[in-house]
Amino acid sequence: MDDKKIHDEQKVVVTDIRMPFWSMVLFMVKWVFASIPAMFIFSVVVGLIMAVLSLIFGSMWGFHNLFREGGLPM
Repeated sequence: MDDKKIHDEQKVVVTDIRMPFWSMVLFMVKWVFASIPAMFIFSVVVGLIMAVLSLIFGSMWGFHNLFREGGLPM
């Protein structure tokens, strides 16, 4: 095998994908179910980041009054 042929590049443009409608619907439903764990992990990570930021900067943002007797200010 010639090494030059291995490194040749070809550019391809996809103009159409033929896929039956119900097969596409099933694919999209699977896609939605696959995204649920990713959204859960993302929300846990964002929650942890917000908890750390609240611990560090909570008194500057005014969160220290939230848990006193009066509760949330009205």
